[in-house]
Amino acid sequence: MYVCICNGITDSTIRQAAADGVRSLAELTMRTGCAGSCGACADFAAQVLHEALPRNARAFELPILAAA
Repeated sequence: MYVCICNGITDSTIRQAAADGVRSLAELTMRTGCAGSCGACADFAAQVLHEALPRNARAFELPILAAA
């Protein structure tokens, strides 16, 4: 299912990004463009990412990513 219509990002893309090491919405945006245009999908994208993370994964918010 499409999560980010603006950039054509699907839930599968977000799950794959999580498997590849993405741990935060800021990093997801940097790597895929998801939630980088209008931002209407940001909450849902963050939810899909969170659900896809391994149980032992922690998000390390880096100030430089949050500012991007």
